[in-house]
Amino acid sequence: MRVCRPTETDRTDWDRLYAGYAEFYGVAQTPAMRDRVWGWVHDPSHEVECFLAEGEGGLVGLAHFRTFARPLSGTVGGFLDDLFVAEEARGSGAAEALIRAVAEAGRQRGWSVIRWITAEDNARARRLYDRVARQTPWITYDLTP
Repeated sequence: MRVCRPTETDRTDWDRLYAGYAEFYGVAQTPAMRDRVWGWVHDPSHEVECFLAEGEGGLVGLAHFRTFARPLSGTVGGFLDDLFVAEEARGSGAAEALIRAVAEAGRQRGWSVIRWITAEDNARARRLYDRVARQTPWITYDLTP
């Protein structure tokens, strides 16, 4: 499994993967929303970055991540916002390769942690997460401003 940064020629495959991610979580997503995120990924001044996983048949996974401040510890960490592997490539090692790529980016930048959330019922992914990371006791809340 090869992990790479997206190029302009990856747009169609990235679009397919990101639409699959939104569908997996039951989130309505429009082409305009994907256009915005694609722009962020290619804007060096924006915090969102992306890795893609490439298998023998092409692009099979994506990871979006960003830096976040951790004031209580006086450090900076990384947040893994989106991690998705196409259904036909699950179990191929793509998700772990993407997590390891984000972890390596974090090591190079001196991040103190890499954090992500997932749905409680995402059992297949959680088996990987339980193997490569530590589940925290924190509960997540959302407030619409």
